[in-house]
Amino acid sequence: MAGILIDDGTGGLRRLEQPVDGCWISLVAPRGDELAMLQALGIPASLLDHASDPDERPRVERRGEALLVVLRHPVECDAAAAGTAPFETAPLSIVVTPRTVVTVAPRACDFVDVLERHAAGASEISTAQPMRFLLQLVARVAEEFLDCVRRIDQDVERLEDELQRSLRNEEVLGLLRCQKSLTYFRTSIGANELVLERLQALQLQGSLAVDHELLQDVRVEVRQAMAMVDIAADILSQMMDAFASIVSNNLNAVMKVLTSVTIMLAVPTLIVSFYGMNVALPGARHAAAFVVIVLVCVLLGAALLVLFRRRNWL
Repeated sequence: MAGILIDDGTGGLRRLEQPVDGCWISLVAPRGDELAMLQALGIPASLLDHASDPDERPRVERRGEALLVVLRHPVECDAAAAGTAPFETAPLSIVVTPRTVVTVAPRACDFVDVLERHAAGASEISTAQPMRFLLQLVARVAEEFLDCVRRIDQDVERLEDELQRSLRNEEVLGLLRCQKSLTYFRTSIGANELVLERLQALQLQGSLAVDHELLQDVRVEVRQAMAMVDIAADILSQMMDAFASIVSNNLNAVMKVLTSVTIMLAVPTLIVSFYGMNVALPGARHAAAFVVIVLVCVLLGAALLVLFRRRNWL
């Protein structure tokens, strides 16, 4: 269902039943009647053809007075789905006209939902200035990326603690999933920055009225998000290499202990096996033969234990 909002005059947003000049229309997976409403507002159908495509790439397109800006934003994945990355990205199409601003997403967008619910910070958003509103949305997307990177860092720290004492592959696979999300982020943020470069080029050509100072601030936010993603990805890549060695070393340590214990048990077993055979053996008929064999087995086991301890095998 379409959400139609406008400044309420007190720094917040209020909902409307019908679109008016200066409003913001928010759509998720729009239906045919909703797309018809947008066309009635003067938005060309060609700008809406791919609005519900989940694979739409960031771009800038202009048709008359309508400007289409497509961004990629982070989306949290279902934690119950095995093998999926914790986050992926989805497109957000923003259509700016002199009368209104329209956002179209193929799936729910968390930060847009927050704005619609009049959450804290919504007072910074002004629908009365469409181009300024567009740049503010781009800045919100960059902030969402930063927040998701921080959450990935927390997951990596938790997996790091578990990996230090683990022999399983689950933790390494968890790091791999986090790295997959960072790869999605890096590609999407880079494409978003190209969108801002395109907007700046249109501004310099005089074909687009954009707040230059705000545009530069938003570009700084996007570059900061890209820098954080690059740092997190590099650290995670090095960490995965190191932890792969740690898992291998932990496995080697366990195998070393098991091998040492096996040898300590094998030598006494070999001696007892000799004297368990139905043949004549030295001292087999002696009255203290059993005690002597047990003592010899104990002494050999103790000697092997001392040897292995000195070699740090146990």
